[in-house]
Amino acid sequence: MSGTNQSSVSEFLLLGLSRQPQQQHLLFVLFLSMYLATILGNLLIILAVSTDSRLHTPMYFFLSNLSFVDVCFSSTTIPKMLANHILGTQTISFAGCLTQMYFIFMFVDMDNFLLAMMAYDRFVAVCHPLHYTAKMTHQLCALLVAGSWVVANLNVLLHTLLMARLSLCANNAIPHFFCDVTPLLKLSCSDTHLNEVIILSEGALVMITPFLCILASYMHITCTVLRVPSTKGKWKAFSTCGSHLAVVFLFYGTIIAVYFNPLSSHSAEKDTIATVLYTVVTPMLNPFIYSLRNRSLKRALKKVVGTVVFSV
Repeated sequence: MSGTNQSSVSEFLLLGLSRQPQQQHLLFVLFLSMYLATILGNLLIILAVSTDSRLHTPMYFFLSNLSFVDVCFSSTTIPKMLANHILGTQTISFAGCLTQMYFIFMFVDMDNFLLAMMAYDRFVAVCHPLHYTAKMTHQLCALLVAGSWVVANLNVLLHTLLMARLSLCANNAIPHFFCDVTPLLKLSCSDTHLNEVIILSEGALVMITPFLCILASYMHITCTVLRVPSTKGKWKAFSTCGSHLAVVFLFYGTIIAVYFNPLSSHSAEKDTIATVLYTVVTPMLNPFIYSLRNRSLKRALKKVVGTVVFSV
């Protein structure tokens, strides 16, 4: 579908990850499995944190918020893709496309901010343990999360409005499984320079600032841990930080690769692989990464699972 302005484009075709029927069936099963694992893992963390009073601390408050955001994040893309496969359709309306894009990047921003808050929380806990209670108050934590929601919505609203003003008069086929900024910009027949400048400046500021805060926090944590005389204590701290940093680098690395490069340097195949990593894989891995070496959380999770099993 084509035309001379955006009003002529009433819907888009989401081509998905593959056009081969056999691969589509395999991808359907794979994505359904990963989505169910994401929902189950993150909901269990939310239940564990909310039901165990010993986990009512800033670290677990941020973690439960991260789990909630990851559930919402995955639910903005995967169910639509699975539904399209079942119904045998690939269409999404123009309004639905912009709405999906809005919520995807709002949750990306929230993931970004929450990872920074969690890193700062660990920095205070490790480097300033005597001042932890005074610094990380419940009021501050609530204010940080609420402020992040406001900033995330304002940031995404700007990009959505800029996208809505473009004239879309090219082929309406999107070589992706959701409405992403880069494929939409390529469909535009009007000047996208302003959109690209805003993404590379304001968008980069929103993403890179928390990332730098995370790096600074972990650098201070590393310096503090190196002064610990116990080799066992050092190994425990580094292994925990290492798993957290693996998620951080996977999340930020893929986002930087996809969105903070000139539009001309993008390829549909590479962008799709990268977006799968941060939209599907990272939300699925977070519950496992953050509970892997956490005895308190594992104890609470066992209690929740036991309660659910015995109540059935």
